Amino acid sequence: MTTTRRLNPEKLLLSKWTAAAPRDKEKHFLVVALGRLAPDGPVETVTLEAVYTRRQRTVPWQALRDDEQWRQGWK
Repeated sequence: MTTTRRLNPEKLLLSKWTAAAPRDKEKHFLVVALGRLAPDGPVETVTLEAVYTRRQRTVPWQALRDDEQWRQGWK
């Protein structure tokens, strides 16, 4: 069952996340950027950087609310 957690997208910068299903040794991530369509607009996406490989991926910030994909913190 998918549960959703309440998140404030404005406070996601530099937050830590753990992938529920790690791939290519990429388990722990840090939010390194917030994506907006306009400078003062709402947050649309977040850029996650893998701690181990430094690869980055951009996802909609709402994806972090899904417990089947992401866990808050490094676990």
